[in-house]
Amino acid sequence: RESGKNCKVYTFSKDGTLFAWGNGEKVNIISVTNKGLLHSFDLPKAVCLEFSPKNTVLATWQPYTTSKDGTAGVPNLQLYDVKTGTCLKSFIQKKMQNWCPSWSEDETICARNVNNEVHFFENNNFNTIANKLHLQKINDFVLSPGPQPYKVAVYVPGSKGAPSFVRLYQYPKFDGPHAALANKSFFKADKVTMLWNKKATAVLVIASTDVDKTGASYYGEQTLHYIAANGESAVVQLPKNGPIYDVVWNSSSTEFCAVYGFMPAKATIFNLKCDPVFDFGTGPRNAAYYSPHGHILVLAGFGNLRGQMEVWDVKNYKLISKPVASDSTYFAWCPDGEHILTATCAPRLRVNNGYKIWHYTGSVLHKHDVPSNAELWQVSWQPFLDGTFPAKTITYQAVPSDVPSEEPKVATAYRPPALRNKPITNSKLHEEEPPQNMKPQAGNDKPLSKTALKNQRKHEAKKAAKQEARNEKSPDLAPTPAPQSTPRNTISQSTSGDPEVDKKIKNLKK
Repeated sequence: RESGKNCKVYTFSKDGTLFAWGNGEKVNIISVTNKGLLHSFDLPKAVCLEFSPKNTVLATWQPYTTSKDGTAGVPNLQLYDVKTGTCLKSFIQKKMQNWCPSWSEDETICARNVNNEVHFFENNNFNTIANKLHLQKINDFVLSPGPQPYKVAVYVPGSKGAPSFVRLYQYPKFDGPHAALANKSFFKADKVTMLWNKKATAVLVIASTDVDKTGASYYGEQTLHYIAANGESAVVQLPKNGPIYDVVWNSSSTEFCAVYGFMPAKATIFNLKCDPVFDFGTGPRNAAYYSPHGHILVLAGFGNLRGQMEVWDVKNYKLISKPVASDSTYFAWCPDGEHILTATCAPRLRVNNGYKIWHYTGSVLHKHDVPSNAELWQVSWQPFLDGTFPAKTITYQAVPSDVPSEEPKVATAYRPPALRNKPITNSKLHEEEPPQNMKPQAGNDKPLSKTALKNQRKHEAKKAAKQEARNEKSPDLAPTPAPQSTPRNTISQSTSGDPEVDKKIKNLKK
C-alpha cells in the first residue's frame, strides 16, 4: 500500500513481473513475485513511466522546465538500467506526446523522434546513434511488432500544396528513393494514427483533418488507408459517411474492424483486400475491442454515449451478450480472454469513480466503488505474455455471479401533461440497421457473399426491366395505377397514327 497522497502514475512491465510507481517523491520498482523493492529513484515530478519489452530499461519523463535566466533546461527524460539502477542516458524531451522511446521486441533497436528525424540506437547503447532516418520533416513514426526484420512506418505531413505521406522502411535500409517498402500519399491529413498488425505485414492509417471543409462534421474529416509491406496500398471504402471512431486489428492479422459514420454508427469487419466480410449494422457505439485471442469482439459506446456493449463471437458472428457499463472511461480485456474491466476514472469524471470486472457473457463478477470524497485515477490488469492463457471455447450461458445485478435505470421520455394518459406512439429518431446475419432474407440463412449480392441485384434489375417491357407492350395488363394518374394513362393509349411520332412520344414519356 502506498500511503502518500501524491501517487500520480504506475506501470507494469510487459510480462507483468515488475511494477513501478511514482509517489511524488520517488519512483520505486518492485518485483511482483516476492514484493521486494529493487530500486528507488529521486524523481518527484515524474508523470510517465515505461519499461522496455525485456525489462532492461525503465524510461521516466518529467515535464520540461527552463530556468528563469533563459538557460536551457535540464534533461527530463531518463533511462535507467533496471539491473544496476544506474542512469544510462538523459535526454531533453519537451513534448509529453510520444515521449517514450520505441523498442523492438528483442531490444536490439530503440528509436526516438528528434528534430524531425528518427534516431536509432542498438542494444541499448544510447551514447552512439547507430542510424538516422532523415526525411523532410518526420512528424511521427511507429516500429513494427514481432520478430526481425524490423520495419518502421513514418509520417511526413504535407506542406505548401504537397500531399502528406506515410512510408514503410525495413531497418536499416533507409538510403535512396527505392529503399522504401511502400509509400502512400494523401491530401487532407493534419494528423495520422498508424496501426501495425501483429505479423507486421500491413499498416492501417487513419488520416484526419482538424476542420471539415464541407461543414458536415464538427470533428474534422477522417479517411482510412491500408498499406501493405509488399507495396500494395488502398483506400478503405466505408459504406457510411461521417467520422471514423475506432479501427482495430484482430490478433490473427488477417482482418480488422472499423467503427464509423454519423450516429448511429456502423461497424464492419474487413479482410486484407479491404472488402467487407461482415456488417454489424448500426448502433450507439464508438469503440471496438478484440479479445487477446481474437475470438471475441466487443463493440461499445463510451464517452458521450451510454456505455452499451455488444459482445460478439467472431467466428460464427453470433451475439453473446449486451451488457451496459454506463459512465465508463476505461475498458480493457484481461489477458485470459475471458474477463473484462470497465472503470470510471478521474480526471475525466470526478463522480461515481470505481471499477467493475465482468465475464464476457455479461455477468458482473466484482464491483468496487470509491468513496465520494476520493478519486480513482488508474486501473489496469497485470499483463502476461501472449500464450500464457490458452483460448477456451466460447460459452453463451451467463456465468453465475455473487454481485447483485443492478438494472440500469431507464429514463422515460418526457411527456407533456396533455399527452400523459394517451397511448404512446412509437417514433424513433434513427431506425437502427440490424447486423447482416439478422436482416430478413427470404429462405436463406447464410449472409450473402459479395458476388452473390451482386448477382442478386442484377437478377432483380433484369426482372424489373422485363416487367417494364411487358407493360409497354400491353398497356391493358399494366397494374392499374392510382386514380389521380388516369389522365396520363389516356394519353398513353391515344396514338397519332404516325409511327415516328409515337416513338418520340414514347421516348419523351420514358
